[in-house]
Amino acid sequence: MSTTPLLLHRDDETHGVDQYARAVATAVAKLDSAVTYRSAHGLDSSQLAHVHFTDRLWGSTPERAAERFERLAARGPVSVTLHDVPQPSDGERGFPRRTDCYRRVVEAAAGTVCNSAHEQRLLELALGRRVEVHVVPLPAQPPQPRPADWQPSDEIAVLGFYYPGKGHLEVVEAVATIPASDRPRVVALGCASAGHEQELVDLGRYAAELGVEFTSTGFLSPEDRLARSRAVAVPIIAHQHVSASGSLTDWLSAGRRPLTVDSDYFREMDTIRPKTMLLVRDGQLAEALRGALREPESTWLDETTSTSPSIEEIARAYLSWWAAL
Repeated sequence: MSTTPLLLHRDDETHGVDQYARAVATAVAKLDSAVTYRSAHGLDSSQLAHVHFTDRLWGSTPERAAERFERLAARGPVSVTLHDVPQPSDGERGFPRRTDCYRRVVEAAAGTVCNSAHEQRLLELALGRRVEVHVVPLPAQPPQPRPADWQPSDEIAVLGFYYPGKGHLEVVEAVATIPASDRPRVVALGCASAGHEQELVDLGRYAAELGVEFTSTGFLSPEDRLARSRAVAVPIIAHQHVSASGSLTDWLSAGRRPLTVDSDYFREMDTIRPKTMLLVRDGQLAEALRGALREPESTWLDETTSTSPSIEEIARAYLSWWAAL
């Protein structure tokens, strides 16, 4: 099997997983000029290929997504990085369908990557067996320093696509406990995931009933996302059912040290990147928010704090793994 892979994308530059596939491919190509980066559509090659997979990117249903991956793998060896691994919070109908989809992908793949040991455990729990997985964490770029003249906006922000369980609701309810005279706005830095547009509108109405101003920026370019991430008073991650979090690495790359609701995944990330987040115990979100609003400087990373692994280190990890397949 060739160890110089074709790195494939799904032609959706607005999807976070496809954006990540492109970022990894660009970094790998800088280290290995033999690497080819192209669309997954119409591939016909016996050369090793690699894709980033989430069922919502690959098909309108989990079944169609699995079928599309299996057709690709039938043409030649395909390794895969899994995203959004199934878990019980997908619901009584969604969980078994997504689990079967990911089972089919793992069985058809030439090798499998997860973005955290936590995600590997979720996968094994869903499939009910041990799975041979290589763990490659999501990367963060070296953080940008806080400007000397920084003046925070009156905003608490959740970063990334909106969907139920992302934590926007919990943040709104925590902010509602702050006295009205001191209450900041809550902003979603990003748009709704496909199919969740009405739920985002409903959340805005619910926030208004609680006396909380809630807005969404809509889709942001990388440049605008970075600028807004650096301007807000308090960055926060309040995922309820996280598998791996690109929002965390985006905050870190912006130089921010987000409030992060405690979970197995974020404890793992805190071990990999010490002092890069403020872990919040269950039930302590409102208190932590009030503390961060009093000292917003605490939500910036110290200039000496490492956010490694970087995208370049991740590219090297992939190249080493492909060489061993």
